[in-house]
Amino acid sequence: MRLTSFTDYGLRMLMRMASAPEQPLSTAALAEELALSRNHLSKIMQRLAGAGLIATRRGGGGGAVLARPAEEIRLGEVVRLLEEGHPLVECLRSDGGACSLDGRCRLKGRLRSAEAAFLADLDRSTLADIALPPVAAA
Repeated sequence: MRLTSFTDYGLRMLMRMASAPEQPLSTAALAEELALSRNHLSKIMQRLAGAGLIATRRGGGGGAVLARPAEEIRLGEVVRLLEEGHPLVECLRSDGGACSLDGRCRLKGRLRSAEAAFLADLDRSTLADIALPPVAAA
């Protein structure tokens, strides 16, 4: 299974935020530190904030922090959120997709089962399990 860059970057951002949960981090600071697009991270931050995984504050001393303890954020929850709208294969789309094998394919059920097993495995781990080591002050 291949995750989208949206999910990859979101996980990296959350891993960094979990390393110092009390420290608000701006999109600009995260983009620079992780060498990722600020624009892309802004979109990810909006999705995470909308789902209640992070809290954001504007202005001086603002930035984003985890809205819940890292021990309470399951990796499967994050992946489901960030991969929303990006099915593993066409036929797993919510509308059924466009598959010329519809009704004859025996792969769809196996892929759905494999995807469920993948997410169930991620549900056994939390953000705290993968948090980056704290960044040393310079």
